[in-house]
Amino acid sequence: MFGLIVAATEGMTLAQAWDYGGWLMWVLLAMSVAGVACCLYFLATLRAGTVAPMRLRRDLPKYLISDDPNEARRLCEDVPSPLASVMLATLDAVRNAPRADATLIAQVAESEGRRQAELIEGRTQWLLDIATIAPMVGLLGTVVGMLQAFGAVASDVAAAKPTLLAEGVSQAIVTTVFGLLVAIPAMALYAYFRRRAGKLVSLLEGACAELVAVLGSKHAQE
Repeated sequence: MFGLIVAATEGMTLAQAWDYGGWLMWVLLAMSVAGVACCLYFLATLRAGTVAPMRLRRDLPKYLISDDPNEARRLCEDVPSPLASVMLATLDAVRNAPRADATLIAQVAESEGRRQAELIEGRTQWLLDIATIAPMVGLLGTVVGMLQAFGAVASDVAAAKPTLLAEGVSQAIVTTVFGLLVAIPAMALYAYFRRRAGKLVSLLEGACAELVAVLGSKHAQE
C-alpha cells in the first residue's frame, strides 16, 4: 500500500493535489486563512499595552486617592482595556455601595478580573478548534476518496490495475496531508499564544491587586 501511495504522489503538482482533494480542499483553505487571521489578531491584542496599559498603572493610583473619583473613571474610559474594565466595575461598586468594606471591593474586582481573564485566554481556543477540526476534515476526505477508489475497482474488476488503485489512494490521502499541514502549525501556535495569554493574565491580576489595594485603603479611611 505504501508503495502505491508513493507511486501515485511522486511528481504530483499542487494543482493536481488540489483537484484530487475536491471541495474539501476549499474548507481546509478557509480554515488556514482563519488561522492566519487569528494569529495576526492575537499578535495585535495579546500585548501588555492592550491588557494593562502603562498609562493606567501609572496614573490611576493618584486619581483613586483623590477626592474626585470621576477622574479615575474618565481615565479608564479613555484607555479601554481589560484592566480598565475591572477598575470601572470596581468603581461602580464603590459608588453604588459607599459603605462597602475592602473585602467586598476586592470580591467585585476579582469577579470582573476572572471574566476578563476568561476572555483573554478563551480567544486562544480558536486555534485549538482549528487544530482539532482540520484533521477531521482531512479524514473525511480520506474516507470519501477510499470509497470512490474501491468503488471504481469493484465496478470493473477486469480493468483494475495497480495504477488505478494508486490514483484512488492518492485522492484519499491528499486531504489528510493537507489537514495535518493546517492542524500542526495551528496546534503549535495555540501553545505559544496560550502561554502568552497566561503571562498577560498574571500581569492583569497583579495590576488589579495593586489598584484595588489603593482604592480599598482610601475607602477604609473614609
